[in-house]
Amino acid sequence: MDQAPGGPHGTQGSRDAQSPPTCYRHPDRETGIRCTRCERPICPDCMISASVGFQCPECVRDGSGTGHAPTANQPRTLTGAPLARDPRLVTKILLAINVLVFIAIQTNDRLVSDLFLIGAWPAPHFAVEGVADGQWYRLVTSMFAHQEVWHIAFNMFSLWWLGGPLEEAFGRARYLALYLVSGLAGSALTYVLVDPTSASLGASGAIYGLFGATAVLVKRLNYDMRPVIALLAINLIFTFTMSGIAWQAHVGGLIAGVAIAYGMMHTGGKRRALVQWGTCAAVFLVVVVAVVVRTASLV
Repeated sequence: MDQAPGGPHGTQGSRDAQSPPTCYRHPDRETGIRCTRCERPICPDCMISASVGFQCPECVRDGSGTGHAPTANQPRTLTGAPLARDPRLVTKILLAINVLVFIAIQTNDRLVSDLFLIGAWPAPHFAVEGVADGQWYRLVTSMFAHQEVWHIAFNMFSLWWLGGPLEEAFGRARYLALYLVSGLAGSALTYVLVDPTSASLGASGAIYGLFGATAVLVKRLNYDMRPVIALLAINLIFTFTMSGIAWQAHVGGLIAGVAIAYGMMHTGGKRRALVQWGTCAAVFLVVVVAVVVRTASLV
């Protein structure tokens, strides 16, 4: 038995080289029509009209019958990301990580010394360690570490209040990039400007990144900016008037959040993703360069 060459979905149903081909879904029906995409023979019951000729049900279902990807018509966010069923999933995960780390620190308070941000503990009084000694992970771990109840309560309330709308508008991957890079920017500016023997911790850099992104989003949607400006102003007043607060983390996160959100929201067309992720990469590169230069000055 000879068979005509198979399309991408499998072999075609024909009885022999001299007999008319039969529908690949109904082998008892002869047909002279083929799918314009995969070229399998299809009977009138299986024909689906297309812009040119007919396609088979599989090609139409897979999206190939339209010439576009199956997700081409999927609803999108303002940044072009696909809509998710749970628009707060990443926010919930970030909140859970912060809470779990807080519980771990309360259980073992010595753990905090392994997580907080420190430039360098000077020898010989202490063992030399810190970001300047190669412990770059502290730039990240300090973003999830809290000691005081009021500290984590304020940051997690802000994360839940700001994060949900931003995650829904940005999409999961872009929102996560915004959070992490803003937090790293806050850690980097703290590392650069604060005395290397001073320790700091908290998610405030990332939270202020969300504040900045919220301002950009509200402006982009032409909403009333006054509530956001007022809230941000109140937080900045606390930042610069209360003792024991690393304002450098707040400012670094805020600047990074505004820059990333602007790149995310003010793009369109075929190069949208390139501009969006390029903005994240550019901010991250600035963070890396700042940390490298500061480390070189300390060692």
